[in-house]
Amino acid sequence: MPGYCGLGFFIRQPRRIFWMILLSNIVYGMAFDFFNISGSLFVETSTDKQIRSSAQGLFMMMTNGFGSIMGSLLSGWMIDKFYLLPDGTKDWPGIWMVFAIYALVVSIFFALLFRHKHNPAELQSVKH
Repeated sequence: MPGYCGLGFFIRQPRRIFWMILLSNIVYGMAFDFFNISGSLFVETSTDKQIRSSAQGLFMMMTNGFGSIMGSLLSGWMIDKFYLLPDGTKDWPGIWMVFAIYALVVSIFFALLFRHKHNPAELQSVKH
């Protein structure tokens, strides 16, 4: 096939992969909701009631505010610096691989370092 260059073929013909785009949006939405809800519930059950609303606001600001801005700026810089091919196109397999490895490393650190002691009695004392 003339002009075939890996992912570029599919990018020019999105109808062939529309189901993957739709499925990725569903999975992303579920992961985003799970992250926000589980994080909010963790803050809700692990902070004193006098600072709970401030802690919820800080959690949202750090993840959806500063975290999103810093992540966008840093990833854009990184792609432009390390993943532009000589012809000016982007090295998409390399980009996806480095961010997949980053997600794996973060997951491993999270699994090793996050140790929440679940106490069912604390859940009974949470008042809204």
